[in-house]
Amino acid sequence: MRILLSNDDGYFAPGLAALAEALAGLGEITVVAPERDRSGASNSLTLDRPLSVRRAASGFFFVNGTPTDCVHLAVTGLLDKLPDIVVSGINHGANMGDDTIYSGTVAAATEGYLLGIPSIAMSLAARGATHFASAGRIARTLVERFQRNAPSQPTLLNVNIPDLPFESLGDIEVTRLGKRHKAEGVVKTTNPRGDTVYWIGAAGGAQDAGPGTDFHAVAQGRVSVTPLRIDLTHPDQIPVVRAWLQT
Repeated sequence: MRILLSNDDGYFAPGLAALAEALAGLGEITVVAPERDRSGASNSLTLDRPLSVRRAASGFFFVNGTPTDCVHLAVTGLLDKLPDIVVSGINHGANMGDDTIYSGTVAAATEGYLLGIPSIAMSLAARGATHFASAGRIARTLVERFQRNAPSQPTLLNVNIPDLPFESLGDIEVTRLGKRHKAEGVVKTTNPRGDTVYWIGAAGGAQDAGPGTDFHAVAQGRVSVTPLRIDLTHPDQIPVVRAWLQT
């Protein structure tokens, strides 16, 4: 099995090292990750300049681009053979609900999915998280499941793991995305030169976090696995918009 790993925290991130260690022995592992933290990069591709690929002492390849760039380069030219699966992470922090729109971790997996490869995004759902080994064991379980019985349809999974020792984790629950409240306002401050600068505010708290959501599963100590799709079409509004245009 050929396994491509990436992330959005950078090639030096402890979550990526933990993921590579956890999946060792399951197949041929290649790591292609950003050269620096690109959290929040979403699905952006770098089209205004060429990209470079270098290799770290760890053997990991790193790219001066986005998570999407990393997977795109790997699949469309860097690797001699296509990977059988793409695994992104382990992200330092949750990617639940609205987070998935902005997440570079999810974006790296999404790019694999768009290129026809089963893909998984792995996130440890806590800031200041420490139990990367727990998330690594969940990643290994899922990849082994792919090896034994690959899904019949193209698959993009968003996985969030509570920051707990492995023995304390609950069952794996298949969930839907919840929804957050409106984000907090920007933080206005002044830099050392006296210029006014703005920091993007923190994400809002969970709004739709009832049973069946990713927020609820993680809050109960369970592993959340959410199958995602990329079709953004709003089918219920097609006749509404069609009628509106005809008035």
